[in-house]
Amino acid sequence: MKTAIITFFLAAAAASMPAPGDEAAAPASSGDRSMLDAEVQSLRREVVDLNRDLFMLEEDLLFPASTQVAVFVSMDVGTFFAVDSVQLKVDDKEVANYLYTEREQEALKRGGVQRLWLGNLKAGEHEVTAFFTGQGPHERDYKRGTTLKVEKGVGAKYVELRITDTASKLQPEFAVRVWE
Repeated sequence: MKTAIITFFLAAAAASMPAPGDEAAAPASSGDRSMLDAEVQSLRREVVDLNRDLFMLEEDLLFPASTQVAVFVSMDVGTFFAVDSVQLKVDDKEVANYLYTEREQEALKRGGVQRLWLGNLKAGEHEVTAFFTGQGPHERDYKRGTTLKVEKGVGAKYVELRITDTASKLQPEFAVRVWE
C-alpha cells in the first residue's frame, strides 16, 4: 500500500514535467529549475509525512490497544551483569530472541529502555518467561530466567524485564513487572 502511494506521487511529479520533444521544453532557466527543485522538495516532505501516517495507522491496525502487549528491557547499573542476549516466551511460545551489541549494552547501563516485543494477546491469564544470558561477577557465564503470570484485560499491557544489581549479595537480580 505504501509503495503504491509513493509510486502515485512520483508518477504525478513526472507527469507535471514537460516531455523531452515538447516545444515548451526549451532549456530550463535557473528560475524554472529552482521552482522545480522546490516542488520536488515539497513532494518529498509530503511523501515522508504520508509514510509516517501510514506507519502509525498500520501499528494501530496490527496492534489495537485492546489486545496490545509490549515488553521492555531495562538495566539498573550493570555492575554485576553484562547482558549478551534475552529470549522471551509468552505461553511457552518463543516470541523474541535478541542479541545485544556492546553499544546497546552501554545504552542499557546508562538507563536506556528497549522495546523487546510488541504483540497481541487475548484477554485472560498469560505466562511471560524471560531468559537472560551474559557475563556475571568474576566474568562467569550466566543464564537466568524469570517468570510472571500476567492478567491481560481490555486495555494495553506493558511489561518490564528489569536487570538490577543486588549489592548485599554481589549478584544480579532479574525481575518482571507490569507497569500500571
